[in-house]
Amino acid sequence: MAAVNQDGKKEGARFVRYFGPLLDALRALGGSGTPDEVVERIGLDLKIPDAVQNELLPSGEQRFRNQIRWARMHLVREGLIDSSERGVWSLTERGRKTRLSLEDAKAIRTRQARPFRKKPSARTLPTEAEVAMGEHEPEAEVASRDFASDAIRQLRDLPPVGFERFSQRLLREAGFTQVIVTGKSGDGGIDGHGNLQFSPLLSLKALFQCKRYKGSVSAPDVRNFRGAMAGRTDYGIIITTGTFTAEARREGSREGVAPIELIDAEKLVEMLKSLQLGLKPVTTYEIDNSFFEEFKG
Repeated sequence: MAAVNQDGKKEGARFVRYFGPLLDALRALGGSGTPDEVVERIGLDLKIPDAVQNELLPSGEQRFRNQIRWARMHLVREGLIDSSERGVWSLTERGRKTRLSLEDAKAIRTRQARPFRKKPSARTLPTEAEVAMGEHEPEAEVASRDFASDAIRQLRDLPPVGFERFSQRLLREAGFTQVIVTGKSGDGGIDGHGNLQFSPLLSLKALFQCKRYKGSVSAPDVRNFRGAMAGRTDYGIIITTGTFTAEARREGSREGVAPIELIDAEKLVEMLKSLQLGLKPVTTYEIDNSFFEEFKG
């Protein structure tokens, strides 16, 4: 059954409510930001409880981040956010000047949904619950994400030793040297270490931990790893096929303590894309419906 608001009316796709706040967050960040920065800013601006931010979809992705990602896709189509896939979201010139009310956002959603409407079928017809939760999207958009889901599924199916070796390869490809998988039990959760060379005179030793999760890594997990790092290095990395709770993200970047880089499933896929590890780029095309609109009048 579709979710309803206090007036008893259907809420519709919930990600629509983030259209305006997403533009506002990017403006507050100076016009651009990483997905993590944007999600954190929206959470702060709207005072989203940690429990809501940590809620997971059946896929293991956080619902809150999923909804903001869908909001971003619609704003890209609207020409308000740049379509760059380089891991940074940025406002277009038009986006910098645009402020959206909830009614404006609903109008964008309605307008963009029309070209994707199809005859109902057992496979494509969304349930009321899917529409209400914002978890059903046009088939073309879902297809574009299939490779990411497949890549994460492959990683989750690896044995623990295999995922450690994958993490070793990933760090090497990212510029680390002398990457060693220790594989020791009772070592505070440390699975290996490596050096990142900044210049001929400066390098940094990092300890890393591999978590082949579908769920979320918690703040205590991050604190425990930092405790195991004490006296050995000032920099750590946690690599997971799951995600991190809002508390864990804050713990990773807490001031006054050793920083810990948090690499979740979404970042893993971005790294695989940029390094072309396990993913082969394929050129394809999709219809630009807006191009044909001007010829219909």
